[in-house]
Amino acid sequence: MTHGLRFRNRLAALISLLLGLAAVAVTVDFAVSEFPRGLLVIGCGVLSLAFVWYGLWRARRFRLPALIASAIALIGGFILLSSAGEFWRFFADLVLVIAAAAAAERAFRVQVPLPDAPDPARAVLFFNPKSGGGKAAKFSLAGEAEARGIKAVGMNPGCDLEQMVRDEVEAGADALAMAGGDGSQATVASVAAESGLPYACIPAGTRNHFALDLGVDRNDVVGALDAFVGGGERQVDLAEVNGRAFVNNVSLGVYAEAVQRDGYREAKMRTLLETGAGIIDSDGDQIHLTWKSPRGHEHSSGEPILVSNNQYRLGDALGFGTRPKIDDGKLGVTVFSDPAEDRRRFGRLRRPWRQWSAREFTVDSEDPVAAGIDGEPCVLEPPLVFTIKPAALTVRIARAHPGASPSAAIPSGLLRGIQSLVLIVAGQAPAERTRAVRAARGERRKRHY
Repeated sequence: MTHGLRFRNRLAALISLLLGLAAVAVTVDFAVSEFPRGLLVIGCGVLSLAFVWYGLWRARRFRLPALIASAIALIGGFILLSSAGEFWRFFADLVLVIAAAAAAERAFRVQVPLPDAPDPARAVLFFNPKSGGGKAAKFSLAGEAEARGIKAVGMNPGCDLEQMVRDEVEAGADALAMAGGDGSQATVASVAAESGLPYACIPAGTRNHFALDLGVDRNDVVGALDAFVGGGERQVDLAEVNGRAFVNNVSLGVYAEAVQRDGYREAKMRTLLETGAGIIDSDGDQIHLTWKSPRGHEHSSGEPILVSNNQYRLGDALGFGTRPKIDDGKLGVTVFSDPAEDRRRFGRLRRPWRQWSAREFTVDSEDPVAAGIDGEPCVLEPPLVFTIKPAALTVRIARAHPGASPSAAIPSGLLRGIQSLVLIVAGQAPAERTRAVRAARGERRKRHY
């Protein structure tokens, strides 16, 4: 099969299409057999979703009425379902849609045969014993590393990780790995890039977002060590803000304010909600940032901003919140805005965010800016200058792991997704899949930056 298109991908694509058709059939059958009540139920569902969208992203004065209207529409739909005794159809549709989406994600998954690379002679693994709820101890990472000829160095509370890494490099380390959160990953990756050494990301943190987008299996913590034992190699980008490296993103706004607060790590969601409520109640006066759009127009507001090492996928159900590419040589800039303001400017309702890519982005402010750098709290002195370092980091990945982001081969849009699933069932690799495999393997035209 072309570029590793396997039987299980074709089977998953077929299952996804069949489940999707079944969901449509259940809905149409209900609409016809229970006419006109069936159409009214479907209409209530559509209205409920529309009011939720409107309530969350329109001007604040319409938020509560819209959410109340959404609840009324939803309750009306359930009353109609109850009177018809058709709850089973609702749950059947829900299960079919969820299963179809899961099968589609499996169909688009890629396993990239990365180029060979020589095994290092003196690899060093740094690990945080507390990260991920103690994954290093749970999986005996130190012992597993030593069994593979990798030196294991544990972090102590208050230690200077960057200095520890530099000391090992000066002592002759020829490869570096980190088992911990993404903030620690950025520190080790930055030194590895600066020293020209290969780096491996061991998913021993809580979320392991960088590992996910690199194509490291987050459920195989020990297996990730095999990156230095016959592993493959790829080049990825690193990003910086005011000279400080980050592997995922820098957040400015609600999330950045939240990570500064005491108790954030113990109660993340509650702290985020409390912080967001405080900012909303103050009409955004607590945060004041100045930046320019791609067209050069200057904006000054308290809108949350996310600057990432390559662009995140938003707006699509499949692959949401991941980066299809991590070697595109560009920053991803996402500004979360109030579409009511956008509508006044552009004349129509838009998504509650704007996205674009750039090789440099600057944010200014009259005061020091609270930021979340790969989830770690930090206060930066303005102006904040974001830059990208294309292909700066050489990454080693275990052969058993995917080697590419889970969204690398997922097309954008429902129609294109269905077309790609049909191609996979027929044994043909969609264009997105082919491009993803070639990019991860380095099979692309050289670009000049």
